Amino acid sequence: MRISFKKIAPHIVVLLIFIIASLAYFFPVLSGKKLYQNDIVQYKGNARQLIENRETTGEEIYWTDAAFGGMPTYQLGARYEYDFIDQLDRTIRFLPRPADYLFLYFFSFYILMLVLRVNWKIALLGAFAFGFSTYLVIILGVGHNAKAHAIAYFPLVLSGLILVFQRKYLWGGILTAVAMALELQANHPQMTYYLLIAAVVMGIAYFIDAVKRGVLPHYFKAVGIMIAAVLLALGTNAGNLLATQEYSKESTRGPSELTINAQGGNVESTNGLDYDYITQYSYGIAESWNLIIPRFAGGGSGARPDEDSNTVQFIMDTYGAPKSEALEFVQQSVPLYWGAQPIVEAPAYIGITVFFLAVLALFLIKGRLKWWTVGATIVALLLSYGKNLDFLTQFFVDYVPLYSKFRAITSIQVIIELCIPILAMVGLYQVFNGARDKEDKFKALKFSGIGLGAVLLILALFGNQIFDFAGLYDNSYRDSEQLGPRFVDALRQDRFEVMQADAFRSLLYVGLIVAALWLYLKSKFSENLILVALGVLILVDLVGFDQNFITYSDTPLEQSNFVFPRDYDQPFLPTSADRVISEDEGFYRVYDLLVDPFNSGRGPYFHRSLGGYHGAKPKRIEDLADFYLREDNGAFIPGINEQNHEILNMFNVKYILTADEMQVQVTENPENLGPAWFVNKVETVPNADQEILALKKLDGKNLAIIQQDQKDYIGLGEIAQDSTAAITLESFSPEKLVYTSTSSQPGLTVFSEAYYPYGWKATIDGNEVPIAKVNYALRGLNVSPGEHEIVFTFEPEVVATGNAVMLASNILLGLLILGSAVFWYRKNR
Repeated sequence: MRISFKKIAPHIVVLLIFIIASLAYFFPVLSGKKLYQNDIVQYKGNARQLIENRETTGEEIYWTDAAFGGMPTYQLGARYEYDFIDQLDRTIRFLPRPADYLFLYFFSFYILMLVLRVNWKIALLGAFAFGFSTYLVIILGVGHNAKAHAIAYFPLVLSGLILVFQRKYLWGGILTAVAMALELQANHPQMTYYLLIAAVVMGIAYFIDAVKRGVLPHYFKAVGIMIAAVLLALGTNAGNLLATQEYSKESTRGPSELTINAQGGNVESTNGLDYDYITQYSYGIAESWNLIIPRFAGGGSGARPDEDSNTVQFIMDTYGAPKSEALEFVQQSVPLYWGAQPIVEAPAYIGITVFFLAVLALFLIKGRLKWWTVGATIVALLLSYGKNLDFLTQFFVDYVPLYSKFRAITSIQVIIELCIPILAMVGLYQVFNGARDKEDKFKALKFSGIGLGAVLLILALFGNQIFDFAGLYDNSYRDSEQLGPRFVDALRQDRFEVMQADAFRSLLYVGLIVAALWLYLKSKFSENLILVALGVLILVDLVGFDQNFITYSDTPLEQSNFVFPRDYDQPFLPTSADRVISEDEGFYRVYDLLVDPFNSGRGPYFHRSLGGYHGAKPKRIEDLADFYLREDNGAFIPGINEQNHEILNMFNVKYILTADEMQVQVTENPENLGPAWFVNKVETVPNADQEILALKKLDGKNLAIIQQDQKDYIGLGEIAQDSTAAITLESFSPEKLVYTSTSSQPGLTVFSEAYYPYGWKATIDGNEVPIAKVNYALRGLNVSPGEHEIVFTFEPEVVATGNAVMLASNILLGLLILGSAVFWYRKNR
């Protein structure tokens, strides 16, 4: 069989364009610079022990003792044997980061357009419309790499599903399996969950269509193939999925044993996150206009009025301040943003150019694609409102499986950023092909242009009469003796003027697109010329706005988002105190209060730390932080006091880092209890509530708190005081600790290691013994009299099981691909 170079040449050219565009957009990477991403900086701190062990030994560790007193590395970038999908993914993402993710956006969406039978020229425009959507670019800037990675594979997964529905069962099934395997490899369950929601909406639309057309057998056959493909994809990622599922039960994303909170109130036991935490970032209903008017709500949280603003003029007129001082005040503390979210990096702007083409498509296309893209868009928008549409959100949290596991629900708008470009490009294809007569196209252009244009014009002219432009913090300005109501009026006028300017900007783009398509329909210009014009408009619209949030070089006012490799590779600089602590070669922990200790990777980067950085923290250490390490206002106690000292002691915290106005200080905690100790007394409690409350009276050196079921589990009876009992840590590594103990009486030994019920095995003189949870979060053993060697090793069965399933699944997938290729070749020879 001969392959036609003429047919594949355009696609090769398109891929080259994607490579060039990706590198050009992030051009500093060509000189070796790297994009500074805060989340990645924090991740590198948390995962340093894992990364360094891999580089030094070439082996993986699945437990780290550097963060949160100890936790699995499953969600810190641990790798697994037979993870061939990871190798495939790295091959596809061959460009330097973050250009690799931008290329993946383009490539994946382009494949989807081809599957939808859109020609390559329009598919190219669609790829740019999707890839340069503001939110998709912004998440790269802040370091949400896993999120970007997962979103990038959305179109590829949909491509496989649609191929199956197109009766291309074999190749559709294979593409679904491979694409879904890559999607799962990205390891962002929340984004994959949102993709599932979109797929369900699509499945409903196809089901209704199948009923109307009388092809239900085909529909159910297609669904069966999809389910088989997804199961195969799950198998190829079994190592990470099984380990993550196990860890989630012990993380803040899993159910809590507690029915009380630190303030003494009762809380409902749930299988997910707290409702207020889930809905903390809820999209304001009025903010929906951000999708087409980029600064409708003022922009991002960091947006400020400029030097010609009403607020600057108010300060100059009221206080006689020079413009420079007035501008400095405004730039420091006066937000233009007036939306409902506590913090937002940038508005989720999808491009008025793309949105208009999607509106045009509503008049030109019919059938299931129209209804599932519109349906998924509406569902995503409504769910993004969170507590602002409380009845719907509460229903999903209570009754929809797994929905309560995720926070920052505004990110479900990624479905909108996927569906609108799909609709837009299919609609544009309808303009240029001959499926609809010219009169229908003129009508569609007229209705969409006049309708959307009128909405934009009304907002531009009368927006200040429709919306109040009131921000979350305006009352503090209004109540201020120095500022007052007139200042707030000036600020709201600034917000309106910013919105007005962008509304007129959007109106201009709509007018230009209408004019271009009208000239095409009048046969004034060729299709290619109009496509070039539309491409320029889309790029100027999206890229022009995106670049407000990425700085390529240092300026007097802004620091570049790109740094040299040496600055990237060493995300944290050691202080003199860190150097002093590192001279101590013993086994201990550090409590780093130079930053938020439970929201920073700085501590784990340099030391074995009590804190760390992760979106799914070990739940027991988070509970202890809430009850004993934080003040009533949520801030961490700045040092050692009566409330927190026993928690620090039992976790073997030897050094505490603090800072005053002059310098960093290191305080040694002389009461830390060391790696392990025998206790003289045991207090038995019935449940987790009583256990965590009992820590208020803990004398850790002498007393241990244990639940009755744990006491029974290890067969602990009465213990006697033994002044001669001693235990010594002989050697330690993240996954293995060796102790020697001696005692004349049976007793309970407490270890300053985080309790984790899976994977850890304890032996005394080579005989395995059960491990108890004591003091709510530590490990305990029942040790008989005499001299003993005690060994803890981390041997997670879930990893071994996952590796076996991955190997079998990858072999099956490989055989399926090979067999299909042979079948296709023979059929087309």
